[in-house]
Amino acid sequence: MILSPDIRTFDAQPGGGADSLGDLPEWDLTDLYSGPDAPELKRDLDWLEKACSDFARDFEGKLADLDAKGMLDCVLRYEKIDMIAGRVMSFAGLRYYQDTADGERAQFMGNCQERLTVFTTALVFFSLEINRIEDDHLMGLFRADDDLARYKPIFDKLRALKPYQLSDELEKFLHDQSTVGSAAWNRLFDETVAALTFDVNGETLSLEAATTLLTDKDRDVREAAARELARVFGENVRLFSRVHNTLAKEKEIEDRWRGMPTPQTGRHLSNQVEPEVVEALRDAVVAAYPKLSHRYYALKAKWMGLDELQVWDRNAPLPMDDDTIVGWEDAQKTVLEAYSAFSPQMADIAQPFFTKGWIDAGVKPGKAPGAFAHPTVADVHPYVMLNYLGKPRDVMTLAHELGHGVHQVLAAGQGELLSSTPLTLAETASVFGEMLTFRKLLDNAADDDQRKVLLAGKVEDMINTVVRQIAFYDFECKLHEARGKSELTVEDINALWMSVQAESLGPVFTFMEGYETFWSYIPHFVHSPFYVYAYAFGDGLVNALYAVYEEGDPDFQDKYFEMLKAGGSKHHKELLAPFGLDASDPKFWDKGLSMISGFIDELEAMER
Repeated sequence: MILSPDIRTFDAQPGGGADSLGDLPEWDLTDLYSGPDAPELKRDLDWLEKACSDFARDFEGKLADLDAKGMLDCVLRYEKIDMIAGRVMSFAGLRYYQDTADGERAQFMGNCQERLTVFTTALVFFSLEINRIEDDHLMGLFRADDDLARYKPIFDKLRALKPYQLSDELEKFLHDQSTVGSAAWNRLFDETVAALTFDVNGETLSLEAATTLLTDKDRDVREAAARELARVFGENVRLFSRVHNTLAKEKEIEDRWRGMPTPQTGRHLSNQVEPEVVEALRDAVVAAYPKLSHRYYALKAKWMGLDELQVWDRNAPLPMDDDTIVGWEDAQKTVLEAYSAFSPQMADIAQPFFTKGWIDAGVKPGKAPGAFAHPTVADVHPYVMLNYLGKPRDVMTLAHELGHGVHQVLAAGQGELLSSTPLTLAETASVFGEMLTFRKLLDNAADDDQRKVLLAGKVEDMINTVVRQIAFYDFECKLHEARGKSELTVEDINALWMSVQAESLGPVFTFMEGYETFWSYIPHFVHSPFYVYAYAFGDGLVNALYAVYEEGDPDFQDKYFEMLKAGGSKHHKELLAPFGLDASDPKFWDKGLSMISGFIDELEAMER
């Protein structure tokens, strides 16, 4: 088991900086363990070693002969192992992400991961034997025991992988080998990115601080930052190319052995979403590029008095924007009030994140870039990581990650195995939380200029979430297809990256020399191939949901909380049905995209 947070990092994450943000909170990880030497941690590792061995002794080769009571006992024991292992790796992983440059933390996480991989090799038989049970027999077990039937979604998810299952021996080999395979390359990537430094105008900066300068009011500062980013990425691009080549080839080999028809198949199965639904989303977004990103960026160029935009202008503040810095207390108040206006229950769930050490907000040397919410395990609570620099968009990031946190708290009632939400649905509460916060800020806008700034900021965020992420998805599709045929040079990968840029951003953009390497530091491509379409899925889904909310459904809040409480226990069709929505309908995505287009309409109307 590895830590796999929702890392919300775009190719230039907006942010800002100030010395007066207030007291930024840090994580208190003692709800997991008091420290790496905690006796409880040693106890749990010792327990895991024995529990995994006992589980294999009691059940390997016997699953097909279990009655309903025996199968339930098996599942409950498996769930407890999963929970304790999750607690260990959550602690190790969160400590590591606080300072990825700390050798002790990296070593501790690596050692925990290696030990758990060794222990859990004994469990590999479980999913393999489950998939050899006849359908009729398994259904009979579910009918015989309601408590066991509650876990049917877990069995369904496992059995979806049945056509791609390898022999028991090969599956155990792949499990054992993972610590020196993909996990090792992931660590190399993380540590390399965390160690990068950038010299801009005489100041040495981290990646987070350097990309933040791409939002500076001064165009010369933005250009200097972009060119320095390109220089440093260029110096390291061969290492990043090796990471991508190796991971993509490793995936291609495993997919080929499993008989998976496309590189995306594994992600779609994990997300419990049909390939045609993802393609409908992708096609709808690409078709909408001209009326979304192309139209908006042409408008932005006009506001900035430019005939064309460079890459360092994409996230530039608008000329009418001010240098507002939002202190931490104000950010907390804004988000909690927005949540409370929707439902006091939502604010009540979010409140402890601020008071109990569940948020790590400050920018610190070695800290992982971006932001994420990690659910840990069902009997603890989530932790949220931010790199808070005080810009209004950082407030939106706080609203986003707290949305994840609320979702994870509510879903925890399903238990360890059923609480985990597919990525496509995991973005629902986060994007909804952002929308609530945005609407509150928009309603309180003091004048048309402030309203324009807010609207434009939201459009840019939605373009980053929808247009950019689908462009990223297309890049990944091209990368994995090409790697399946040949080793890729740096120039090959650069060309694939640039092939999606003009198409997605539009004709108003020109691209500086060096921008072709900006694929190199985006963590999703390394940690979670094809993850990125989940952002666009979540944004489109929330836009459609929000339209239902605005139409005044009196039971909306209750339905919404029931959806979040479901965790991973229901398919997206079942979850959306109470709202009269269906993601498999291509018109569903058009409805979501029309909200972005409507915001741009409003901005254009302000120009008349």
